[in-house]
Amino acid sequence: MALYNFKKIMVVPTAKDFIDITLSKTQRKTPTVIHKHYQIHRIRHFYMRKVKFTQQNYHDRLTQILTDFPKLDDIHPFYADLMNVLYDKDHYKLALGQINIAKNLIDNVAKDYVRLMKYGDSLYRCKQLKRAALGRMCTILKRQKQSLEYLEQVRQHLSRLPTIDPNTRTLLLCGYPNVGKSSFINKVTRADVEIQPYAFTTKSLFVGHMDYKYLRWQVVDTPGILDHPLEERNTIEMQAITALAHLRSAVLYVMDVSEQCGQTLDQQLELFNNIKPLFANKPLIVVANKCDVKKISELSEENQKIFADIAAEGITVIETSTLTEEGVMQVKTEACDRLLTHRVETKMRGKKVNDVLNRLHLAVPAKRDEKERPPFIPEGAMARRKAMDVDTPKRKLEKDLEMELGDDYILDLRKYWDLMNVEEKNDKIPEIWQGHNVADYVDPEIMKRLEELEKEEELKERAGEYDSDEESEDEEMQEIRQLAKQIREKKQLKVLASREKDIQAPRMPRTAKKVERKTLEKEMGDLGLDMNNKDNSHYVAQARRSRSVAKKRKREASQAPTSRTRSQSASRPPRDVSGVRDAKMLKKVKTIMKNSQKGMNRMGRKGESDRHVFDLKPKHLLSGKRKSGTHDRR
Repeated sequence: MALYNFKKIMVVPTAKDFIDITLSKTQRKTPTVIHKHYQIHRIRHFYMRKVKFTQQNYHDRLTQILTDFPKLDDIHPFYADLMNVLYDKDHYKLALGQINIAKNLIDNVAKDYVRLMKYGDSLYRCKQLKRAALGRMCTILKRQKQSLEYLEQVRQHLSRLPTIDPNTRTLLLCGYPNVGKSSFINKVTRADVEIQPYAFTTKSLFVGHMDYKYLRWQVVDTPGILDHPLEERNTIEMQAITALAHLRSAVLYVMDVSEQCGQTLDQQLELFNNIKPLFANKPLIVVANKCDVKKISELSEENQKIFADIAAEGITVIETSTLTEEGVMQVKTEACDRLLTHRVETKMRGKKVNDVLNRLHLAVPAKRDEKERPPFIPEGAMARRKAMDVDTPKRKLEKDLEMELGDDYILDLRKYWDLMNVEEKNDKIPEIWQGHNVADYVDPEIMKRLEELEKEEELKERAGEYDSDEESEDEEMQEIRQLAKQIREKKQLKVLASREKDIQAPRMPRTAKKVERKTLEKEMGDLGLDMNNKDNSHYVAQARRSRSVAKKRKREASQAPTSRTRSQSASRPPRDVSGVRDAKMLKKVKTIMKNSQKGMNRMGRKGESDRHVFDLKPKHLLSGKRKSGTHDRR
């Protein structure tokens, strides 16, 4: 049987994505330009190549899907039945069949149009045939929209299924919902299955792994089963039935003794008898769970008789509690041992065992004669054995001492030190820091002096030496204290006031501060500028102009806006004149500007970025023997 790795199945794209991927790949991987000197056979080949490339792409992708998805006839019956339960075998086969038909149709379409293209007598006809071929291929794939979507959902669900090996050593848990199956698997393996106090928490198969006798085991947790006919069981229950039917395992049927699962013991026994045919030829153990709530001995006589009857049939019954872990390891050991024995017996009954036994030969030595030949032990070995059997008491280990003394035990490893002078074992080890022994710099009487100092400080505190006497302070110190107190209070008030009022962003005044001419002349004079001089008269004029502009803006703001109102920038001087003292200075500025641009204009010549074709007729393309046709282009 083929073992499939469902997690490696390729992602199935939707029909639209499938078409987009394939057509874009065709565009990227095949030539895209037909030159005017191409002959008709070359044009045909150009379009044939596109059709064949598209067909091959579709063929490869669809073949990959068909190969990746498992064939129900080839895989293990457990997985075949599980897929039938989860996805419906007929629907699954139909979807794969339609994909296979689509693949064959696309191959036929490509073959037909390539044959037609051989008779294409112009570029236009070849191009139209190519368009028709690609269009029909895309139409065929669009019709597979539902099949592709269904297969993608199956792939996603398959990849989430646990990896169950149907042939390995397996323990299978089954029973009513909420009897403690998931709690058991969490205890014996590293699995982390969700546990809740309601039925059908486990909706699918879960697998945990453990080690026993240096072998790897898998423990399968199945969803709960209810006691009704097979036809009425839903998908969740059928997963458990499938596992019971096909997995070669030891079955642990879990029963809730306390009846907290909502089912009586009679109902649990009925289900046990109902699915008993599925336990044939498998080791079976009945696990009486939740014994921490109620033990079998505490049950009524009728209920005790249920377990007595099960035991009378030769079925092992073990009481467990997943809360206190009582009996959990016993169930694990018993189930594993019985399954190993069962597997060995099954192999011994098979035909292959004879082939193996024929290759084995057990050599049994025969006696030469009747003479006794006892085993010989050398004298040295005997002497060593006698020396080891001395009755002298053995040295107590630290572990033995710890067990004897208990809490009074203190680990002291110095007693085992091998020193010339035994008295030095408990000496303090010198602490070395930067090449000096710290003990050399420690005063041996330091602790005594510290105690004396502490007593002296206590006496001074009692005498009131450290108490601050404000009355004895001079007047100047008292004033400073008073001022500091006032500053702190004022600061606190300002903080509170700023918190109460809304903090607004600072604003710049709309108009400049009004300055008198005399004040301005005085300030400029102090700075060394004579405002009465004719050369500096433009500064005064500019200041006067700025004041008039400010007044004008204020006046315009108060008036209603009209369409005839001039723009605010009309009264300003042009940008190339502003900041220039006179006409002479303006001429000089313009000359400097022109000279500074000369160097930049030199760099603006025609170059590579200007799409300039340097050689209109490259020799390597246009030299050589001329073919038939016009030569005007030369």
